[in-house]
Amino acid sequence: MIKRIKGTLLHDFLELNADRFPDKTALVCDGQRYTYAQLNTMSNQLANALLSEGIERGDRIAIFLDTSLQSVLSIFGILKAGAAFVIINQQTKSQKLCFIMNNCGATGLITHSKYRSQLKEAEETVPSLRFAVLGGKASDAQSAGIPHLPVEDITDTCPVVPPDSDTIDLDLSAIIYTSGTTGFPKGASFTHRSMVAASSSITTYLENVESDIILNALPLSFDYGLYQVLMSAQAGATLVLEKSFVYPYQIVQAIEKERVTGFPGVPTIFAILLQLKDIRKRDFSSVRYVSNTAAALPPRHILELKDIFPQARIYSMYGVTECKRVSYMPPEELDEKPSSVGKGMPNEEVYIVDENGQRVGPGVVGELVVRGSNVMMGYWEMPEENEKILKPGKYPGERVLYTGDLFRADEDGYLYFVARKDDIIKSRGEKVSPKEIEHVIYELPQVLETAVIGVDDEILGQAIKAVIVLKDEMEIGERDVIAHCGRNLENFMVPKYVEFVSHLPKTASGKIRKRDLMENEKDCDG
Repeated sequence: MIKRIKGTLLHDFLELNADRFPDKTALVCDGQRYTYAQLNTMSNQLANALLSEGIERGDRIAIFLDTSLQSVLSIFGILKAGAAFVIINQQTKSQKLCFIMNNCGATGLITHSKYRSQLKEAEETVPSLRFAVLGGKASDAQSAGIPHLPVEDITDTCPVVPPDSDTIDLDLSAIIYTSGTTGFPKGASFTHRSMVAASSSITTYLENVESDIILNALPLSFDYGLYQVLMSAQAGATLVLEKSFVYPYQIVQAIEKERVTGFPGVPTIFAILLQLKDIRKRDFSSVRYVSNTAAALPPRHILELKDIFPQARIYSMYGVTECKRVSYMPPEELDEKPSSVGKGMPNEEVYIVDENGQRVGPGVVGELVVRGSNVMMGYWEMPEENEKILKPGKYPGERVLYTGDLFRADEDGYLYFVARKDDIIKSRGEKVSPKEIEHVIYELPQVLETAVIGVDDEILGQAIKAVIVLKDEMEIGERDVIAHCGRNLENFMVPKYVEFVSHLPKTASGKIRKRDLMENEKDCDG
């Protein structure tokens, strides 16, 4: 048995705080409250059940559940068994679900009987799958030959003591699949060390403490949502878990009722929140910080968030799945540089390079590179993709992450997102950043959301098109948008086309799927 150093593994977060204050509320979910001791005991039972099915160190276990108590228990139970978890969004269709499970070689699946059709498909097409743990009525799910373990049986019969484990911090802890906006999803593989490093860094600059009450309405398959579980456990805080932001007033009520102190979100969530009619009458005085990632917040939205969360520090952040978080803007400096995503987070180095991999100076656009222990090991079973994104670093054997995102830095070293490499629009011989145009369009008070894309044009190469969702009961015309852009942008950046739509296509994590918009353009042309 390998001797453990407490605090080096992800599940140590739960175990250490179960020892410190066992009776403290760790989780509020579906109207129920659970203590640290209860979560620790139930996850121990799940770990012992998994081990009884022959799970070995480093095996991958898929989690296909909605956001719930069982999802949280699954994360910690899998880790305690020495395995790695793979969370798959419950809205994922069978073909993609089976692709992910086959890609990672999942040996087990934790799901609910209401997903019986997806379970049946997985049993038939994932040869590595040996068993499933089922919530709900296990009899509702027809088995294709693998054992089904009802959650109720685990709770009634499995030991409550933590199992022995030889896990060390270099072992695989999770595979987090990208949102798959292009092609098949890729599985970013992480060790305990890298995820502990990321969580420790973020809780450091957010100043998370055990008195925090953090509300999460983000899917746990999205690393931003997942890390709210891990960071809450690390800080000894209370996590209020909401299934989604489909019912925004339910979230608003939860913030007030639970006296929430931390509210993580994405631009889509904040755009919806800001248009609620009575939002400024709500009591959000308990909220001490609001954090944003996935895409930069428009400066106008930052000002409005400060208005409705008067006591809160606003954290504008940037990250990619492959290293979790890259940078954050200290809230006290946000007014001075509202369009910046700040500097690299603690215990991490970031820099910008040109096409030859040479570092560039202030004001020069190049690819952002991340160096730190939070960087993934690589994409699971995708060596060619790893060669493109993980390149030699400063020391022998070291690999640094080439994010594929274009940035520039100012004289003070603050970072400004320009575009994804493959999002850059080439119009009139100029390279155009969609983000810069979007920021200008967001200045219009009628605009709720916008996405700027390039469309094929015989003369311009690519013409610029703005796709816009307006706020309820507000109107504005195409000419008004173009005129506004003309007053605030260079001529070659002004959209040629403006389209108003009722909604924009999004991933499960709330990112706008520009690829879908561009595909729609091609279909229309055809």
